[in-house]
Amino acid sequence: MPELLRTLFITTPGTSLHLENDTVRIYHPDKPGRNILPLLRIDHIVVWNGVDISDDLLMRCANDARGVTWLSQNGRLLARVTGAQTGNPVLRLEQARAYDSEHRRLSIARAVVAGKLQNYRQLLLKAARDVDEPRRQRIRDVAAQHGEAIMAAGHATTLTELLGIEGNAARRYFEILPLLTPHAPPTRSRRPPRDAFNCLLSFGYGMLRTAVHGALEQVGLDPYIGYLHGVRSGKPSLALDLMEEFRPLLVDRLVLTMFNRKQITTAHTTTDPADGVQLTDEGRKFFLGQWSEARERTWKHAETGREIPAALLPLVQARFLARHLRGDRPAYTPWVAS
Repeated sequence: MPELLRTLFITTPGTSLHLENDTVRIYHPDKPGRNILPLLRIDHIVVWNGVDISDDLLMRCANDARGVTWLSQNGRLLARVTGAQTGNPVLRLEQARAYDSEHRRLSIARAVVAGKLQNYRQLLLKAARDVDEPRRQRIRDVAAQHGEAIMAAGHATTLTELLGIEGNAARRYFEILPLLTPHAPPTRSRRPPRDAFNCLLSFGYGMLRTAVHGALEQVGLDPYIGYLHGVRSGKPSLALDLMEEFRPLLVDRLVLTMFNRKQITTAHTTTDPADGVQLTDEGRKFFLGQWSEARERTWKHAETGREIPAALLPLVQARFLARHLRGDRPAYTPWVAS
């Protein structure tokens, strides 16, 4: 198992990052002092608009295969630097062949949906233990419906049918979330999110997508050739596929916890003129602190029989997918919480 390294998040405009021997030096004119971090302990640098990176540091990161990602203020991916292409062309050929095979593509897509729905179900069943009886039964009813949806997904004969099953299950899931926290609306709103809860979900999904994208590139898979989400120009479909199984427990659970602990305040979000809700600088820093802590939590991984930190789960699953595509595993097995 690879060592758990850290992602360096830099959100404050006016900050600049520089290479200093084997360290990254972080400078901001309003924050005097010598702030350095050893590069050896950093596997990824994520920066927001208004943050500068020196050419020397970018070249060093590229040479070390250390990813650098630029995000918008809302967490949307703007650009990535990953260094020289290191992917295995034979693996990518198998990835494309699986996409062209209706049977293989549907098989992988079914596994992706089953993993997502099972983790939805796990989240709901655990949450039901902590609420009063009227809410408990309603939550368990939806969890039971998700169990039925998993069975239906396993028998889906077309991607259209599978997407319909997944969409209906997701709708029921979001409709029940207000029973888990009064801050959750009964529908998912995006582009832009219309409330603080959906704002944090979208931001969290953006962080998850960045992590999964990097894991796929590290393994040598093409993030843009997916199975459930297909192939569309400019859309990292495989990253969107693989992150499905992680959404409920790595993002949704974290956001629910923050709201139920009353950690999110009016200082963390703001509403723009178009009634879209965005994180403030304070909100971004708070979320990223919670996200970094959550990435260190270990989860049981049934296939490996080990406890694995959340930060490494995308890499483990990307490797399982690569092994399946090469023919070393008969099927792709999604990660589900046990």
